[in-house]
Amino acid sequence: MVKPARPHTRFEKARIIGARALQISHGAPLYVSEEILRVEFREELVALYGVEEAKVRFVLDPLKIALLEYEQHLIPIDVDPHED
Repeated sequence: MVKPARPHTRFEKARIIGARALQISHGAPLYVSEEILRVEFREELVALYGVEEAKVRFVLDPLKIALLEYEQHLIPIDVDPHED
């Protein structure tokens, strides 16, 4: 995603993240690696699976992945604002 000319509104952000999460849930390729997912969500993985299992697992929640991709400006989706 190219940095937008102006900050997204909360509605635009929700639309972009929701659309990307839907793509991920339908099997679209990820824009972040499994290793980045392990690093970003390490605490959650350790709490769920323990220290040893957290080393080989990664987060599977499409919404969390989409939010991470949005925050890192990796999603190639943008909105076309209407000028009033």
